[in-house]
Amino acid sequence: MAGRDLRALFGSNDRNFTAGEAFTNRQGQWQLVAAALTEHLHDLAQPGFRVDDFEAPRRNVLTFHGVGGIGKTVLSRKLEATLKDAADRPAQWGEPVWPAGWQILPVRIDLARSAGTDFERVILTIRLALAELGHPLPAFDIALRRYWERQHPGEPLEEYLRRSTLASKVGKNLPQQMQSAMSDVAQALLLPGTVGTVVGQVTGSLVGALRERRQSVRALAGCARLADLLEAEADLDALSYYPHLLAFELSQLPADKRVLPVVLLDTFEDVGDRTHRDLERLLQRLVWLMPNAFFVITGRSRLQWADPALEGQLDWTGPVAWPGLAAHDIPLPRPATGTSRGRQVLVGDFSSEDCEDYLAHRLTTSAGQPLLPAALREQIAARSHGLPLYLDLAVMRVLEIRRTGRIPVPADFDGGFPALISRTLQDLTPQERHVLRAASLFDAFDTTLAVSAAALLHESAARRLIERPFVRDNPFGLWPYYLHALIRTTLRTADDATDDAWTAADWAQAADRALTALGTQWQQHTRPGRRLLIGCLRQGLILARDFRLALGWLADAAWMYVGDSVWEPLAPPAPHPASPVQLETAADALVELLSALARRQHQHRSHTAARLTTVIDSHLLPDDLQHMALYYRAKAHRDLGDSPASRTGMQTVADGQGRLAPAARRGLAHLARMAGDFPTALTTARTLGWEGRHHRVQGDIWWLHADMDRAAVAYAAARDEADTHGVTGERGNSQAHRAFALAFTDPSVADSELALAEQLLAGVDLRVTTLITHIAALARDAGRTDTDIDDRGQALRAEITAAGVTYAELALDLALAFHHAVQGDQDQVTATIARLRENTRDGDFAYYSDIAAFMAALPLDEASPARWIDGAQHTRRRWRSLVTTRHNTLQNAL
Repeated sequence: MAGRDLRALFGSNDRNFTAGEAFTNRQGQWQLVAAALTEHLHDLAQPGFRVDDFEAPRRNVLTFHGVGGIGKTVLSRKLEATLKDAADRPAQWGEPVWPAGWQILPVRIDLARSAGTDFERVILTIRLALAELGHPLPAFDIALRRYWERQHPGEPLEEYLRRSTLASKVGKNLPQQMQSAMSDVAQALLLPGTVGTVVGQVTGSLVGALRERRQSVRALAGCARLADLLEAEADLDALSYYPHLLAFELSQLPADKRVLPVVLLDTFEDVGDRTHRDLERLLQRLVWLMPNAFFVITGRSRLQWADPALEGQLDWTGPVAWPGLAAHDIPLPRPATGTSRGRQVLVGDFSSEDCEDYLAHRLTTSAGQPLLPAALREQIAARSHGLPLYLDLAVMRVLEIRRTGRIPVPADFDGGFPALISRTLQDLTPQERHVLRAASLFDAFDTTLAVSAAALLHESAARRLIERPFVRDNPFGLWPYYLHALIRTTLRTADDATDDAWTAADWAQAADRALTALGTQWQQHTRPGRRLLIGCLRQGLILARDFRLALGWLADAAWMYVGDSVWEPLAPPAPHPASPVQLETAADALVELLSALARRQHQHRSHTAARLTTVIDSHLLPDDLQHMALYYRAKAHRDLGDSPASRTGMQTVADGQGRLAPAARRGLAHLARMAGDFPTALTTARTLGWEGRHHRVQGDIWWLHADMDRAAVAYAAARDEADTHGVTGERGNSQAHRAFALAFTDPSVADSELALAEQLLAGVDLRVTTLITHIAALARDAGRTDTDIDDRGQALRAEITAAGVTYAELALDLALAFHHAVQGDQDQVTATIARLRENTRDGDFAYYSDIAAFMAALPLDEASPARWIDGAQHTRRRWRSLVTTRHNTLQNAL
């Protein structure tokens, strides 16, 4: 706690709580400052260091930049207090170890427009701070006295300092030091008269003495450029070079009096804009000409001095001149013991713990306990996204609510704070504001997207905007920029009272342009790839849903998404997830459709079917997308064992002759296979072609007949065909089924096939296919006594039940029956047959119990009505042969 929050204190009549100024720990930033100062002090101690080396690169500046309200000014003040008095340093910051013999002298200067600080005042503030050293600085003092008399005739500097607030803070003895310096020089020059009235005579004589290298001014002769500065016109431009004289005087101090001024320049964004850099140029000279001082600059934007493009606007530019400023932002603090060559530091958001700590200490009861309950602090912290300004505004809202006699609740903070908008926009140009609002429509963006959404002809405003601290970089992202989460949310949701606020129509038009821009990027990319497709779809679906836009390119993108069968998480969450889904537009329906398809890998198929039914019954989608919903609902019905409903849906899609008609015919072939009508299924499979996945459908038929070699060949052909067409999901799915078929024949071959399946399924969200690979692993290990097959089977059954996929559990039972048959455990096989019959009472997959009996050479009490391709006896013989071969192989290995 560092003082009182007077604004909060006078915001309530309630004297039962305390409003304090809470400083949340910025230990990482302090470590960077301490490391930079330590490094700089070591540099000053090097034998080759010279204050009059005007060509050497400068590393005497450290910049903290960040969004408005992030806590830069509080940090600047805390650094000043810490450097001035160790008692003000937070305990967790740790004690820095400076090289021996150095005194740290902090000088903080607020450059905010409201403070009225000009360059002249900056120079006076630094000189007044140095007055605490108790040493005259004659070279600088004489030049400053000459400047003052020329620029402020009739107003003595001493009188100005007495009237101003500067001398009341520091350096009350400056006038005496300056007078002493003038007297000493006059005496050395043997000048008569009252020195205080002959500044011009003193400087004129001093210049002559310096030019003549007189012994009497030997102490000042070391400053080679003093005479030139005293001869130059005493104007503001000359004043900006006087810091060299300060640097010279500091270098002359005795070894036991060495001092490092640490000048903290706060609110640097107010020194001017990016086109008028007059004050910034003067301040840069100050930094460059005082290499034995250190500068900590805080502001909203990165310091651009290392940008070569500024040549001509500033005196020293480029990465050679400012190597530390050319480095990327430091995202995390470095240890205080290390070096910190990068000197652009983004002041990050508070962690959730820091936010709650801030709120706990900002308002406290008379007993010292947090005024805000923990649950409310947690809610406010979550909504702040770590921005201190939000926390501060939330505290003021708490006080406002308490004035009404009501206790604040989390819902009071659902809306944003308009003040966040004004703080964010206040130093942006009109075009930058326009681009910012357009950029807030995107989760991530590049300058092309931002400019297109803003309907601008040129990128210059967007280029300037991405330099702002509320625009974050992600060099590894599909698009390189994104807005600070709270800033983006506030721009989109809070009441905007600024003069150029967008209307609802403005937002809708910009959203339409943004959606078009995303579609253009996807459609014009020569090889768009899956990553770009998913990125464009994710952003486009949100825009279309939130602003009720037409589908446009989203329909084609949806087909591309479905075609690869990868099923990445895609659709955004509903604005009100707790409420029932309300479908009012085609975009709403498409979002729900694609969300249901992606989530079906993680949800029970009954839930998938219900969600798809909602989409179908809305009749909001165009016919082709309506058939997409019908087809996948039919698949869900098939997985649930509802063959009649599945057959009806598949037939409707097949009759529609749309994009999914081949897939629907494949579905009908699957239904024939499920019913045991293998000849019909095989005949249909041979007519499907690639679109109907003909090879895989045939493989599904052959393995049931224990013709594993033919099934493996078919699955390999399906895998290779999918690879040729670039369909990732189908490729992995076919390989998984190939591994499953071969798991019954040769465990060593199955090992390599399963490894390939796992490789092809990496990054593909196909839950049931993954379960098939696990079942294949059981079949591979069947008959072995050193494995926990029964336990693995139990765990797999739980996963399958959660997924709601009937046929996967039947396949699991076949793998377990195979295991028990190899071991000769007829009782377990009989129990499995009973379970299979119970689970296939509706007629689908009824032949699975036949297959289990074939494995164990058991008679069929109730044969299924299955129509086998080459008859039941041949199928029985092949299944029994697989069992006996595995049994003999295991026995021979003993």
